[in-house]
Amino acid sequence: MFSLKIIDTDDFLNMPLSSRLLYYDLSMRADDDGFVSSPQKIMKIIGATPDDFKLLCVKQYIFPFESGICVIKDWKIHNYIQSDRYQETLYKDEKKRLNVEENGMYTKCIQNVSKMDTQVRARLGKDNNSCSSRDEHDCVFFKNFWEVYPRKQGKAQAKKRWQALGLDKIESSILADIGSRLALPQPNGWLGVEMRYIPLPATYLNAKRWEDVFVADKVVK
Repeated sequence: MFSLKIIDTDDFLNMPLSSRLLYYDLSMRADDDGFVSSPQKIMKIIGATPDDFKLLCVKQYIFPFESGICVIKDWKIHNYIQSDRYQETLYKDEKKRLNVEENGMYTKCIQNVSKMDTQVRARLGKDNNSCSSRDEHDCVFFKNFWEVYPRKQGKAQAKKRWQALGLDKIESSILADIGSRLALPQPNGWLGVEMRYIPLPATYLNAKRWEDVFVADKVVK
């Protein structure tokens, strides 16, 4: 089942039809906890593109894991399964990395805190898991940006700009802007745009393009 609280919103309906279809198909094949074991196979079956999957991730309708599986964020809002019919997911490690909000929505933990000692947990709570306080290979916020940004060039320079501008705290705003651009055609968006016409990641960050104001068919800084 699908809740209109999710699929009848402007945010959902403004996505391309192919992205919405992928969301429906992923949900139809999810287990009782909302986990999907083979999203890539499903994409091939229905003819969805990597951009469709990427857009669902950017807008946080699904959460991907390094293992290749994904989970439907609002699964528990869409579905209620009686306890006598419920079968727990096989993907228990991934499940441990999720929190369940009061309304049933999943939120993804940045780290599995059950494996961290008290000192590390205290440090993470103090500095909000900032990139500047962690090894560069563990910069979760920049990693999220890099995974969804369509043009994969100049990663080192982009990471320097991310850290120099202190963008961890506004990661959600940046990802939301990228998601909107991936769903919109020119001149406001990047849907169907040749890669060379999409700004380099460092250029996008340096110009603070997420602050652009879209007016009719123009983009105003």
